[in-house]
Amino acid sequence: MKKDLFDVNNVMQALKKCLPTEQGKIGLHEPHFGGNEWKYVKDCLDTGWVSSVGKYVDQFEQELAAYTGVKKAVAVVNGTAALHVALKLAGVIKDDEVIVPTLTFIATTNAITYCGAMPHFADSEERTLGLDPYKLAEYLKDITEVRDNSCFNKKTGRRIKAVVPMHTFGHPVDLDPLVEVCQRFKLELIEDAAESLGSFYKGRHTGNWGKLSTLSFNGNKTITTGGGGAILTNDEELGKMAKYITTTAKVPHKWNFYHDQIGFNYRLPNINAALGCAQLEQLPGFLARKRVLAQKYKACFSSVIGVDFFQEPAFAQSNYWLNALILEGSYKKYRDAILESTNNCGIMTRPVWILMHKLPMFLACPKMDVSVAEELENRIINIPSSVFL
Repeated sequence: MKKDLFDVNNVMQALKKCLPTEQGKIGLHEPHFGGNEWKYVKDCLDTGWVSSVGKYVDQFEQELAAYTGVKKAVAVVNGTAALHVALKLAGVIKDDEVIVPTLTFIATTNAITYCGAMPHFADSEERTLGLDPYKLAEYLKDITEVRDNSCFNKKTGRRIKAVVPMHTFGHPVDLDPLVEVCQRFKLELIEDAAESLGSFYKGRHTGNWGKLSTLSFNGNKTITTGGGGAILTNDEELGKMAKYITTTAKVPHKWNFYHDQIGFNYRLPNINAALGCAQLEQLPGFLARKRVLAQKYKACFSSVIGVDFFQEPAFAQSNYWLNALILEGSYKKYRDAILESTNNCGIMTRPVWILMHKLPMFLACPKMDVSVAEELENRIINIPSSVFL
């Protein structure tokens, strides 16, 4: 019988080599405010421009568009709101199906249901931790038919309108073959880039492949506005419509309140955008420091039996938003022991999200074979990733 050489203590020692354990408890991903945050927020307070109109909202949107390379960025209250509006603008309606990885954060799936649509769960691949475009293509070939320039699920009769890949932990999905799948099956591509600000696929920032894409600026993201998110698009008319319907669809007028369609009160307040402007100024430094931390982890775990430090795919430059360890298959039984041991000693770690198709509200949703995602679910451990580490 082969001797089991795995030792949880080796994981602990590797983490301690990389982390400043003298500071006490180490969070998973904490915000860092080291620039003009106080100055810009105080300006909002001093001038009274704290709500959904103000110079920082416009500045934040312009700088986001410039950094990511898209034509239009629209700032909203959070990433979930961004996804909701992006799906609506892409034409997702009641009783449509939307392809989404089962290995994702629940916001991706919730936003689909806000449209009255149904998630259709897809599998992931190990090299990206994101949606597998090749496996998806084979699956769609078997269960769909394209007619009237739309894709229909032969088993349910419903239209499949869109695909929403999520760039897991900031690592880009393999986008080129996914674009080909969407073109072949007449599907809209909407990138959930909530975790991938600062990540590039083949030299171009994520968010440029879909009809629309979305970002999140929650407190645990690479930059934060407290809450906050954004819709990105290279379609200027869609960008204008995104800004319009996220501002309650109010027709501009000096005093009248006339709204010509259902809109949403989703605009990002100026005071939050001020925080975002200050954070964006520091983004290059944040990314550089996160790459240094990732390299330290890579070196420290290179000799730990049974554990691999997850690295960016060959075609990508990732932001390493949330670093991850992948347990080798035979050692996945130690996942919970590692989580228990690390958290007990003040180093916060966590498992990946419970797969979406296992949650009670999504049990009846259609899904393909998701065996890779199910295997990954038991092997992933996220480790501290704050920029100041």
